[in-house]
Amino acid sequence: MARIMGYRGGYTAQDRRQIEAQMFEGKLMGIVATTALELGVDIGTLDCVVTLGFPYTIANLRQQSGRAGRRNKDSLSVLVGDCFATDQHYMQNPDELFTKPNSELQVDLENMLVLEGHIQCAAYEMPIRPVEDAKYFSKDLAKIAEERLIKDELGYYHCHDRFRPVPSKFVAIRDTEEDHFAIVDISHGKNIVLEELEASRAFFTIYDGAIFLHQGNSYLVRDFQPDRMIAKVEKVKVDWTTQQRDFTDIDPVETELIRRIPGSLSSAFHGSIRITQNVFGYFKIDKKRRILDAVQVDNPPIIRHSKGMWLDVPKRALEILVDRRLNVAGSIHAAEHAVMSLMPNFVISMPGDVRTECKIGLKEFAQKETQRKRPARLTFYDAKGGAGGSGISTKAFEFVDLLLVQALKRVEHCYCEHGCIECVCSELCKHANEVMSKAGSSVILKALLNMSIDVEALPMGPEEMSPVGVETVVLAKPVPGKGRVPVCGE
Repeated sequence: MARIMGYRGGYTAQDRRQIEAQMFEGKLMGIVATTALELGVDIGTLDCVVTLGFPYTIANLRQQSGRAGRRNKDSLSVLVGDCFATDQHYMQNPDELFTKPNSELQVDLENMLVLEGHIQCAAYEMPIRPVEDAKYFSKDLAKIAEERLIKDELGYYHCHDRFRPVPSKFVAIRDTEEDHFAIVDISHGKNIVLEELEASRAFFTIYDGAIFLHQGNSYLVRDFQPDRMIAKVEKVKVDWTTQQRDFTDIDPVETELIRRIPGSLSSAFHGSIRITQNVFGYFKIDKKRRILDAVQVDNPPIIRHSKGMWLDVPKRALEILVDRRLNVAGSIHAAEHAVMSLMPNFVISMPGDVRTECKIGLKEFAQKETQRKRPARLTFYDAKGGAGGSGISTKAFEFVDLLLVQALKRVEHCYCEHGCIECVCSELCKHANEVMSKAGSSVILKALLNMSIDVEALPMGPEEMSPVGVETVVLAKPVPGKGRVPVCGE
């Protein structure tokens, strides 16, 4: 029997209980786990926790460290710092790990995906009285109760039948995603679900020909059916893994709210976002990270919906970038990273909770015309929460003018030449910050804020890291809304 096991929220409940039982009984030497082990599992016999990379908040680190040393026993907690700025800050200031207070929790009670499960559980325990109970849930509780609960003859509301007999099973404490892909093992005629994978992660993990790893074993994806939310896999013995080659189109489809940027002719927009994810191939990679082969695939795109905000790049900024031969796509990409990295200053969130459309050099540096012309737009969307979003981009939207100001300061005050992890590069960029223009990002941010731009002080491109290619960006057109869209800041 294996002495070390993997553990993540997507594993089946049966597998998780089995792993936990083996840990309780001392049959395992250790567990390699995601943050799924932070919550809901009472393991009191762990002696040591090793955290690889700072988990972005003090609360997360303390929660993870606290998995060991219960039952009044001695324990050891080790934090291995990564190369990123946040990690290195704590490597140089370790006292803050013990003295800084926990962050406040940000919960968006307007998100029905977050709210409904808890209301159904409450209604199962005790009938809901909308007027009296609104203070615990939402001012819209009466409307929610009427639409989603069962009303009795006395006017009280009860848990809906679709959540019975155990409504708590429908409340996920590890993620807030509506859609999950089932990973089905078909080896030797079997038909067993190995685990469930969140839709936001599925795109990066499962596609025809991919190697999927589960408990240290390799499985080849034989049949990927995105429409049925299923990936059929077969256990194989190979000495290589796969890395997808992909691009993602992020398209706002409906404007729901507009916010004027003070002192500027520009506005920020909030609304529905369509995420179209395309895997066009993959690399076969050996254990030394060497590329063995490049394979083309013809997978259907995965389409998801979320909420987000966007800012259309002013025509003035585009003209300056073209005139100075600064890469337009790289300028947009750099500005997006600069803004996105500062969102945790205004909204309690984790890196990756809000994402953007990362640019890929294969497209942006192409020497021949491409059909994939993208609007000149900074776009941000909630990675989780389904079509209703997680609420993080909505909160950030309220502070968009301050975000732009801080992002510009970050770019202008950073001493690097071409961009670094502390200004316009992101450790989460799927394409390794390949398409990037630090100078161009300042042009976009200043134009959005209606600030003067010293064109002569800008470098003349093409920049060292940006080969001249066919222009892939066009002026953005307004995204329509339904009826009259509310405008903030007027």
